[in-house]
Amino acid sequence: MLSEKVARLGLACAMLWALDVPGALATQYPLPTDGSRLVGYPEAHIVKEGEHLEAIAKDYDMGFLALLALNPGIDPYLPEPGSLVRLPNQLLLPPPPHSGIVINLAELRLYYFPEPDAKAKGEKVDVQRDVHVFPIGIGRVGRETPTMSTYISQKREHPTWTPPQSIREEYKKERGITLPDVVPAGPNNPLGDHALRLGYGHGEYLIHGTNKSFGIGLRVSAGCIRLRPDDVAWLFDQVDIHTPVRVINQPAKLSVEPDGRVMVEAHRPLSKNASETKERLAIEPDPQVLAILERLELSTRRYRAALSVQEGTPIEVAALTPAQLQAWQRLERLNVDTKR
Repeated sequence: MLSEKVARLGLACAMLWALDVPGALATQYPLPTDGSRLVGYPEAHIVKEGEHLEAIAKDYDMGFLALLALNPGIDPYLPEPGSLVRLPNQLLLPPPPHSGIVINLAELRLYYFPEPDAKAKGEKVDVQRDVHVFPIGIGRVGRETPTMSTYISQKREHPTWTPPQSIREEYKKERGITLPDVVPAGPNNPLGDHALRLGYGHGEYLIHGTNKSFGIGLRVSAGCIRLRPDDVAWLFDQVDIHTPVRVINQPAKLSVEPDGRVMVEAHRPLSKNASETKERLAIEPDPQVLAILERLELSTRRYRAALSVQEGTPIEVAALTPAQLQAWQRLERLNVDTKR
């Protein structure tokens, strides 16, 4: 009972902290050491006169679409002053391994998992690792960012941009703009001041900055991964050549927490074509999760509801007893038959 009161007090403090300190960033979280994948706390922001969701997203270093998904009843451009905007600062980590850079396209987030420094490793001391989470822009429909397992192959400060022929033709046809063969470094360069080239393919994909004030947390690029200038500058200084990069597309994440809570975080799946951008896209339940819930005689209703709501924040869909937790873990290892 005492531990529950302490947890509630911590949650209340986190809420008050977010309400009283506008613009506070929540991109760094202690990495759980007990097998949990749940990090952060639910937070909120009080809307001030003249604010809109894009500005709030920028102040808190989060994506615009993430705010929209979590606040469907709020006008994104004319929110009522004094109203509460929920912030997506609680989340489930992507599936392991938790090393290097992990990008989940469906949630428009980049995770960076720094390794402990060599000295700490040599001394064999307990080192608290952190995870840094950033909103990103990704490839638009028709120019999708591919999933991949790759690495940082090159770091370029103040990069030039050599637009491929297909991009030059697109700019000319759709925008009436004739791009030069090479766009020099500077304020007109869409790559910003920092670029990390990926080893995938022919090196055509980058993690880079931007010279625009919008596009983070949206599908707007020609396939590259776009970060805010301050974020990519920080990441550029942290990573080395050969840092592993894993790009996944996982709209739904599920974690069975050490305390028995089954948590689900669901995001809207990425549209595959222009017509899907106007449709509500469903996430099909995982047959194995359904099978385990049924084996343990637990309702599947909350699990299905979390996948349907697609709020982009963790939702508790079941609370397991210690015996059920052990049974769940055993059934997962056995890869329970989902065709029965």
